[in-house]
Amino acid sequence: MRAALVAWTGVGLAAFVLLPWYLAGDKSLLDSMRAVFSADDSASGLREAARLGKPWLWTALVALALCAAAGAVRGPRRGVLAGAGAAIGLVGILAGGFSIGATGWSFAWMNAAFGALAAGQQGIGLGGALTLLALLMLLGCGLAATGKFRGDAFVAGSVVLCAALLLLFVALPVAVALSGAFLDDAGRFSLAAVAERLGHERTWGLGCLAGGVRCGVAWNTLFLALLTAVGTTVLGTMLALVAERGPRRLKSPVNLLSLLPIITPPFVVGLGLILLFGRAGIVNQILEAAFGVTPTRWFYGLPGLWLAQLFAFTPIACLIMRGVVAGISPSLEEAAQTLRADRWTTFRTVTLPLLKPGLANAFLVGFIESIADFGNPIVVGGPYSVLSTEVFFAIVGAQFDQGRAASLALILSAFALAVFLLQQKVIGRASYTTVSGKGDAGVPMRLPSGLSGAMLAIVLPWLAFTIVVYLFAFAGGFVATWGRDYTPTLRHFVTAFDVQWANANVGGGLVWAGTAWNSLFTTLKLAALAAPLCALLGLLISWLLARTRFRGQATFEFGALLAFAIPGTVLGVSYVLVFNVPPFELTGTALIIVLCFVFRSLPVGVRAGAAAFKQIDRSLDEASTMLHARTATTLRRIVLPLLKPALVAALVYSFVRSMTTVSAVIFLVTAENELATTYIIGRVGNGDYGVALAYCTVLILLMSLAVAAIQWLVGERRLGRRHAGAL
Repeated sequence: MRAALVAWTGVGLAAFVLLPWYLAGDKSLLDSMRAVFSADDSASGLREAARLGKPWLWTALVALALCAAAGAVRGPRRGVLAGAGAAIGLVGILAGGFSIGATGWSFAWMNAAFGALAAGQQGIGLGGALTLLALLMLLGCGLAATGKFRGDAFVAGSVVLCAALLLLFVALPVAVALSGAFLDDAGRFSLAAVAERLGHERTWGLGCLAGGVRCGVAWNTLFLALLTAVGTTVLGTMLALVAERGPRRLKSPVNLLSLLPIITPPFVVGLGLILLFGRAGIVNQILEAAFGVTPTRWFYGLPGLWLAQLFAFTPIACLIMRGVVAGISPSLEEAAQTLRADRWTTFRTVTLPLLKPGLANAFLVGFIESIADFGNPIVVGGPYSVLSTEVFFAIVGAQFDQGRAASLALILSAFALAVFLLQQKVIGRASYTTVSGKGDAGVPMRLPSGLSGAMLAIVLPWLAFTIVVYLFAFAGGFVATWGRDYTPTLRHFVTAFDVQWANANVGGGLVWAGTAWNSLFTTLKLAALAAPLCALLGLLISWLLARTRFRGQATFEFGALLAFAIPGTVLGVSYVLVFNVPPFELTGTALIIVLCFVFRSLPVGVRAGAAAFKQIDRSLDEASTMLHARTATTLRRIVLPLLKPALVAALVYSFVRSMTTVSAVIFLVTAENELATTYIIGRVGNGDYGVALAYCTVLILLMSLAVAAIQWLVGERRLGRRHAGAL
């Protein structure tokens, strides 16, 4: 404990004295660090407080001094002193940061109460960020020293750090987005305004049940989300069972085709489905030619939207369920068969109940993904309005009604909270442990014959249908003009990804002449940064939830899931509002895009880890602790190898979600940081579908290689089991 206090106090002092406290305008980080003792715009926290009129920064130094003094104290007083010092520093820095802007006080009443300030402040830079990090970890050490979190500094620091990140990058933006629901048109707090918006007929109307045209968007969203959650959970479970327990010759095709939709930009599937089932699609043309059925727009609406969401979100359920299915101990199934239970009885009474945590997690993720989905409803939703598109049009449409957008986002959050609480009640505190420290060389039970046949009868046509959809979608990138000129061509790929060799007179070398290279390189770089951060943070949070007990744990868990319940458009707008001003001035930088990627995809890592931890016996952690291993060592050497399926799921999903997300980042991109999806949307807006689909084809190939690389680098979890032969 004393070593941790000394180390983090040293980090905080070094950051306060030696690193630039604020962002230095257009200067690079390296230039700012070089000028920390000479230029006023690159000064350290100590120089800012002593010479440049920022006295509120002295609270950081006082806090670090108290923490340093705590290192010399023994007993509970050490924790009290360290915790109090860290709390003083955090409150002082953040209070000053949020109340003082670039030109002075951020609020008019403060200017009237305290008078004008001599100087304002910019957003926190590297020095301020590292000082805040050190104070957070010192707060965790203080809590552990007082006996909280069983006296484990690593656990306490992890909880404090994760809670702070969730507060800053999830709760605060969501609160800003939702607060508009409680303000009237004049910007004043009004319960009447929120009541009117929440109870509006467009939101909760039931006209469709009385012969009307449509129901309210809240009912539409809820009905679609339930259909999608059930469908994706059932299909994902079937795919996982066929991949893990079905014929071995089908394992690779199932793995490939079940993951294909998740590595695809959302509008590719929508376009492929439109080419098949749209008014001028192949299916309608065949029906008209063969049976004289007049083409209609039946596909646009609930049928098409449900089908598109099944394509989009079934792979997520499959990723979650595969780890759960692989973790089921064959010895439990063998014990049932030893007691003369047939394979169907064993599956129904042993295997299926052990899938319960995975099923609940897959259902929750499918439900939240559906209510927050924006791309599919905007492409194939037609007259079937849902909350996410209503939020979008309320913000960017002609009405520009931020209050209505906030009230609709509030309803989305309520739906997510309700399903979360229901899932907690269903799972309860029952034990689903299947991975323990005991040896287990059993052979996984083959699926009952009837069940295997029924699953294959559903899974194989679904996979074939997936192939057809993608063939139609990809064909658009290889023809001159879809619908008019079907001449094969590669000019769309040349336009986007042309590579030339520069003339020797200008230095020679490769020239990335295609118009898409800049957006591709930027997207790959930012997604590669976000994926490991998202996976590690998600698994750390799931470990804290599964292995520790602390006050506010349910709130902590819901905060980790909250980003899914908010439409990407709302999250992006709230990021602009929150991070466009001090103390965290990030708008226009690549960092804000990375943070949006991380916290938008975080819930999948949390839920995949939660499902995996339900199966891992606590005795493994306890055995490591009894052998005097530290908590961090146990986590790294014992727990993490058993979480490889969950780690792969988190890495794959966060990477491909970062590569293909649209709504969450459309307000965050700049000319310098253009992303692949915004480039594609621009091309689609200009009617250049060939280049857009060519780009999508390249993205899918690159993401397939990335997924294979992730699975190769992480490897597979080894449980010492034999494998059954092909069925």
